[in-house]
Amino acid sequence: MLKILVTGANGQLGSEIKYLANNYKNYLFVFTDRDELDISRYDDIEKFVNENKIDAIINCGAYTAVDRAEDEKEIANLINGTAIKHLAEISKSLKIKLIHVSTDYIFDGKNYKPYIETDLPNPIGAYGKSKLIGEEYLLNINPVNSIIIRTSWVYSQFGNNFVKTILKYGKERENLRVVYDQIGTPTYARDLAKVILDIVPKINNDEVEIYNYSNEGAISWFDFAKEIVKMSKLNTRIEPIESFEYPTKAKRPFYSVLNKRKIKETFGIEIPYWKDSLKAMLNF
Repeated sequence: MLKILVTGANGQLGSEIKYLANNYKNYLFVFTDRDELDISRYDDIEKFVNENKIDAIINCGAYTAVDRAEDEKEIANLINGTAIKHLAEISKSLKIKLIHVSTDYIFDGKNYKPYIETDLPNPIGAYGKSKLIGEEYLLNINPVNSIIIRTSWVYSQFGNNFVKTILKYGKERENLRVVYDQIGTPTYARDLAKVILDIVPKINNDEVEIYNYSNEGAISWFDFAKEIVKMSKLNTRIEPIESFEYPTKAKRPFYSVLNKRKIKETFGIEIPYWKDSLKAMLNF
């Protein structure tokens, strides 16, 4: 039986892994959040992994406050960067699998076609830079049987996310203004969780591999909001605006669609269309 440590277990992805856990009888899960295990402390991780005889780590722990990261760069770099260095070093020394989740925000958004795994990262904000630091640590330390999964626009019935924000304000307001000039792909965290759990036994690589995963399709935040309102039968009107009309502390990539060919071909998976996954989440 494979014993899997899931860090950041109370976040969106970690919570979805918890939800699916009973479907995976060959795994024994150990769920932790920062209160139980601080992944920024090397000694704490090493002791925990040894005492619990962990075989694989799924790292869902992350600093994800994109705008706040501009003012909290050190904290973001600690959680998204230094902590990954610790996990990579421990995974290498103990020869255990490591699945690390990263982000589309490592790209600058200037591409004209979906990003592939070998495209050059160029983050434009502190959050993206901190996530890239973590990737670089993992790639340089290079523990066997470890992978990076880059994802985008994650939402879930758990935690705070765009879908739940639109549902909340859609019930309270007659109009909502949403940017239409940022293009990407939503990712239902449950779909990503299932893929991760399905591929854990299949991971077999000498060097760290990078994979992209999101749902299929490409839309703007405006399109996404329109569909959320439509499926939820809300009466609020969604008004399209440009990014400059909704200024934020952190810059966002204007185009961050991910090409998923590599993960589909390597592991033989099928990826749901974003609209089908949104419907599944809303009907849950």
